[in-house]
Amino acid sequence: MKPEDIFDGRPQARAIHEAVRAAVARIGPAEARASKSQVAFYRSHPFAATWVPEQYLKGDLAPVVLSVFLRRRDASDRWKQVVEPAKGRFTHHVELRHVSDVDDFVERRLAEAWAEAV
Repeated sequence: MKPEDIFDGRPQARAIHEAVRAAVARIGPAEARASKSQVAFYRSHPFAATWVPEQYLKGDLAPVVLSVFLRRRDASDRWKQVVEPAKGRFTHHVELRHVSDVDDFVERRLAEAWAEAV
Protein backbone atom coordinates (compact mmCIF):
# COMPACT_ATOMS: atom_id res chain seq x y z
CA MET A 1 0.00 0.00 0.00
CA LYS A 2 1.24 3.47 -0.87
CA PRO A 3 0.66 6.44 1.46
CA GLU A 4 -1.60 8.08 -1.11
CA ASP A 5 -3.95 5.06 -1.17
CA ILE A 6 -5.43 5.95 2.23
CA PHE A 7 -6.67 9.23 0.79
CA ASP A 8 -8.19 7.88 -2.45
CA GLY A 9 -11.55 9.53 -3.08
CA ARG A 10 -10.87 12.12 -0.38
CA PRO A 11 -9.33 15.14 -2.15
CA GLN A 12 -9.46 17.48 0.86
CA ALA A 13 -7.89 14.85 3.12
CA ARG A 14 -5.21 14.18 0.49
CA ALA A 15 -4.36 17.89 0.24
CA ILE A 16 -4.04 18.18 4.02
CA HIS A 17 -1.89 15.04 4.20
CA GLU A 18 0.34 16.44 1.45
CA ALA A 19 0.73 19.67 3.44
CA VAL A 20 1.85 17.59 6.45
CA ARG A 21 4.23 15.60 4.24
CA ALA A 22 5.70 18.85 2.89
CA ALA A 23 6.15 20.19 6.43
CA VAL A 24 7.99 17.02 7.42
CA ALA A 25 10.22 17.30 4.33
CA ARG A 26 11.18 20.85 5.32
CA ILE A 27 12.26 19.57 8.75
CA GLY A 28 14.47 16.74 7.54
CA PRO A 29 14.59 13.26 6.05
CA ALA A 30 11.84 10.87 7.05
CA GLU A 31 10.16 7.81 5.61
CA ALA A 32 6.39 7.65 5.11
CA ARG A 33 4.93 4.17 5.73
CA ALA A 34 1.32 3.38 4.96
CA SER A 35 -0.81 0.85 6.78
CA LYS A 36 -4.50 0.17 6.38
CA SER A 37 -5.39 2.97 8.79
CA GLN A 38 -2.68 5.63 8.66
CA VAL A 39 0.46 7.07 7.13
CA ALA A 40 3.22 7.13 9.73
CA PHE A 41 6.36 9.23 9.46
CA TYR A 42 9.58 7.58 10.68
CA ARG A 43 13.19 8.24 11.40
CA SER A 44 14.50 5.45 13.65
CA HIS A 45 11.08 5.50 15.33
CA PRO A 46 7.69 6.87 14.32
CA PHE A 47 7.17 10.51 15.24
CA ALA A 48 3.85 11.41 13.61
CA ALA A 49 0.96 9.95 11.64
CA THR A 50 -1.97 11.17 9.58
CA TRP A 51 -5.25 9.28 9.51
CA VAL A 52 -8.84 9.70 8.35
CA PRO A 53 -11.25 9.67 11.30
CA GLU A 54 -14.29 8.83 9.15
CA GLN A 55 -12.85 5.32 8.82
CA TYR A 56 -13.66 4.79 12.51
CA LEU A 57 -15.98 7.49 13.83
CA LYS A 58 -19.26 9.19 12.94
CA GLY A 59 -20.37 12.80 13.18
CA ASP A 60 -18.86 16.14 12.22
CA LEU A 61 -15.30 15.01 11.63
CA ALA A 62 -12.17 16.69 10.39
CA PRO A 63 -10.87 15.26 7.10
CA VAL A 64 -7.55 14.35 8.77
CA VAL A 65 -6.21 13.89 12.26
CA LEU A 66 -2.50 14.34 12.84
CA SER A 67 -1.00 12.39 15.71
CA VAL A 68 2.33 13.69 17.03
CA PHE A 69 4.43 11.56 19.38
CA LEU A 70 6.35 13.57 22.00
CA ARG A 71 8.26 12.79 25.19
CA ARG A 72 6.32 15.45 27.05
CA ARG A 73 2.70 16.51 27.42
CA ASP A 74 2.17 19.72 25.45
CA ALA A 75 -0.35 21.90 27.27
CA SER A 76 -1.71 23.71 24.21
CA ASP A 77 -5.49 23.78 23.90
CA ARG A 78 -5.08 23.18 20.17
CA TRP A 79 -4.89 19.42 20.81
CA LYS A 80 -8.15 17.51 20.51
CA GLN A 81 -6.75 14.79 22.78
CA VAL A 82 -3.49 13.88 24.51
CA VAL A 83 -2.88 10.36 25.80
CA GLU A 84 0.08 8.71 27.53
CA PRO A 85 0.19 5.16 26.09
CA ALA A 86 3.50 4.48 27.85
CA LYS A 87 5.26 6.26 30.69
CA GLY A 88 6.87 9.41 29.33
CA ARG A 89 5.46 8.95 25.79
CA PHE A 90 2.59 11.23 24.81
CA THR A 91 0.43 11.01 21.71
CA HIS A 92 -1.11 14.35 20.76
CA HIS A 93 -4.03 14.44 18.31
CA VAL A 94 -4.96 17.56 16.37
CA GLU A 95 -7.83 17.85 13.90
CA LEU A 96 -6.86 19.30 10.54
CA ARG A 97 -9.84 20.70 8.63
CA HIS A 98 -7.95 22.83 6.10
CA VAL A 99 -4.49 22.92 4.53
CA SER A 100 -3.95 26.18 6.43
CA ASP A 101 -4.22 24.23 9.70
CA VAL A 102 -0.74 22.86 8.93
CA ASP A 103 0.73 26.02 10.36
CA ASP A 104 3.68 27.12 12.49
CA PHE A 105 2.23 25.43 15.58
CA VAL A 106 2.02 22.08 13.77
CA GLU A 107 5.45 22.47 12.18
CA ARG A 108 7.13 23.27 15.52
CA ARG A 109 5.61 20.17 17.14
CA LEU A 110 6.54 18.01 14.14
CA ALA A 111 10.12 19.31 14.37
CA GLU A 112 10.28 18.47 18.06
CA ALA A 113 8.94 14.96 17.46
CA TRP A 114 11.30 14.48 14.49
CA ALA A 115 14.30 15.43 16.66
CA GLU A 116 13.24 12.92 19.35
CA ALA A 117 12.75 10.03 16.90
CA VAL A 118 16.41 9.02 16.64
